[in-house]
Amino acid sequence: MDKPQTRRLFFGVEIPEGIKQRLLWIQTPMVGARWQTPEQMHLTLVFLGSVEAQRFEDVREAARNLPLKPFELTVAGLGCFGHPDHPKNLWAGVHSVDELAELKGMLSQRLAFSGFALEKRAFRPHITLARFKKESSSVREVLQKHQAFHAGTFLVTTFALVESNIGEQGSVYQVVETFPLVGAE
Repeated sequence: MDKPQTRRLFFGVEIPEGIKQRLLWIQTPMVGARWQTPEQMHLTLVFLGSVEAQRFEDVREAARNLPLKPFELTVAGLGCFGHPDHPKNLWAGVHSVDELAELKGMLSQRLAFSGFALEKRAFRPHITLARFKKESSSVREVLQKHQAFHAGTFLVTTFALVESNIGEQGSVYQVVETFPLVGAE
């Protein structure tokens, strides 16, 4: 019996090139750090994981015609998951997240209605800058040096369905489809 074909999917917001370039300024040689490339930088809204081919159209349908107006997001500040001396990830923060949380909520509600099991952990919007191995440098100095970091503000007019494939240099992301924010009717 053939194993059903699956695709590893998530919904996210694409980051403009100018902001990605400013995020690259943070990169510095650090033991155990795998810095994200510009192509890997994004903001995850909803992670679906492995989705079987026959459910793919349900995923796309859930994202169509969300009644939310375009909104601004500011990329500023740095933080880490894990302790600064033993970080798991280094990330850039996003601000003015009410509309972002509303977008995630609408999308999650539609996906749950279609029978998708979604992550239960709290939504902490961020842009991952680096992932760390177990034996790694502290990020304390980077956090301190860039505490007033501000990469810019951009208008979110779309969000994307993205396929994630694990590669030798980390995940490789491919936008499958982009969905416009259509505004409230």
